[in-house]
Parts: sequence; structure tokens; C-alpha cells
Amino acid sequence: MFYKFWRSVIVALAYAVFGVKVRGRDRVPKGTFILAPSHRSTLDIPLAATVTGRRMRFMAKRQLWHGRFWSWVFDELGAVPVDRDGGDRAALRVTETALLEGEPVVVFPEGTRREGAELGPLFSGAAYLALKQGVPILPVGIGGSEEIIVKRGGIPLFSRVCVVVGEPIVCERTDGTIKRSAITATNEELRARLQACLSEAIEWSKERSGGQAGEGV
Repeated sequence: MFYKFWRSVIVALAYAVFGVKVRGRDRVPKGTFILAPSHRSTLDIPLAATVTGRRMRFMAKRQLWHGRFWSWVFDELGAVPVDRDGGDRAALRVTETALLEGEPVVVFPEGTRREGAELGPLFSGAAYLALKQGVPILPVGIGGSEEIIVKRGGIPLFSRVCVVVGEPIVCERTDGTIKRSAITATNEELRARLQACLSEAIEWSKERSGGQAGEGV
């Protein structure tokens, strides 16, 4: 209930302030999946929740768990703390459990916020989890979140945020040791599909923002 309430509040604000539009929502799998969004802003975390009304477990940097209040909030939201080096095995075990219980998991494959229209290096966590559990990876590009304030007709206004959901990457469950070559191949496919989603989302955002989404204030 906590997650559903705050998701509804945050998503409603996102739609009201940024005029969020989502393309490809029909591509979201019915069962368990790993949602892999691009990452250009802290706002991408709540914006990823616009893709589906289902509860999703978010992997978030451990530094957000500071103080008793915020630790309680993120725990209640079902977030999973991870170290920024991408090597947090405890976090992987928690997300594996969530997937086994049928809950979708959000993993930002770039690991941290990046800049520009090109994806940064991708960590292998999403590919590893998908192959180990046999669940699809859903690439999601978010455009317009990097420059939240843009100029339209010389007037500073909020950017129009666009979210593009790509075709899921189907992964077969791997028993035993997962080959590095399989992880690399899955990661390369994720990069190609996620880059296509990000490029489409950025162009769509520019069109809706009067062609000036890149001119931040």
C-alpha cells in the first residue's frame, strides 16, 4: 500500500509538471521482468514508475539511506541499496529473491547518472540476473530529464519528458555457471536496444519542447 500510494502521488506530479508521455507501454511483459532505464537525472527513478502500475523493486545507491527517516522510506518502498562500484553481491541476492517471488526489478545498467545522448558503459548486473533467472530485460529510454528547465520562445518552462519502452530481450534461464560470453552478448543487445529507446525519447522530447530540449537554463 505504501508503494502504491506514493507511486500514484509521484506519477501524478510527473504528469502534471512534465507532461510525461509513454510510448510502448503495451510491450511491458505480464510476468516478472527486469526494467533497464537510461539514467540522466535523479528524476529517472520516479519516471521509471510511469511504465507500469505494478510494484517494482528499485536498485538505488546506498548513499540514499542516510538518517533514520530516509532509511525507513526507502525500505518501505522496497528499494535495494547497492554500492556504486556495481559489485554488491548482497544486493544481487535480494533482487534475485524479488524476481523469484514474481516482482519486477529496476536496474539502471549505466550504474550512475550520465550526460548526453550516448549511453555510458553498461554494468553486467541486469544481464547476469536475466540469464540466471530466465526473465526478460525491458529497455526504457527517458528523454527530457537531463535538462528539466528549457526555453520556449525565450520563456523558461519545464521540459516535456518522454519515455520509450523497447522490445523485451528474452533470456533463457541458465543452470550452473553463466558464461562470460553470454553475459557480454546480452549486454551488447541491451546497449543497442536501450540506445535506440533513448535516442527516440530525446528526439520526441525535443519535438514536444519546441525543438529546444537541449537548451537548458
